Amino acid sequence: MNVRAISAWRAANRGVAAAHQRPSSITRRQFARDAAGTAVLGGALGSSLFRPALADTRASFAPVPIPGGSPFLGGAFHFFGPNSIDPIDAEPSLITNLNGFVGLAYIDGMVTQTNIQTGETLRLPTTHSDMRFMQGDFHGADGRLHHGTFALV
Repeated sequence: MNVRAISAWRAANRGVAAAHQRPSSITRRQFARDAAGTAVLGGALGSSLFRPALADTRASFAPVPIPGGSPFLGGAFHFFGPNSIDPIDAEPSLITNLNGFVGLAYIDGMVTQTNIQTGETLRLPTTHSDMRFMQGDFHGADGRLHHGTFALV
């Protein structure tokens, strides 16, 4: 047996042997990940998510603002302000026909304004800052029931 001939043959056919090897197996985790990605992509492409649609210009689900408003502001704005301006039992919501939750906060304190170019800082007071949110079901301008979340900052 010629050992040198066998080693020369192996060196010459290294690339051929690698081409005939079995491909590496896929793990269960890789299979599950690829299957889930395919399902999500197929669901998105199969649904109307990427299909163009016309906007319905006749209907508007815009909420109906509360009638009137703060007497302090002349009633032109449809909200009631902090306790020192409007009565304590004033309507906290900004829209009418709301069946849901309202969260509000009146914040007083100090803020720091920083000029990012010069680094100069300035402390300023903030008084009666009114922040609120509303979330729930409401009847819109179109007369139908809708669900939404609104914020006033």
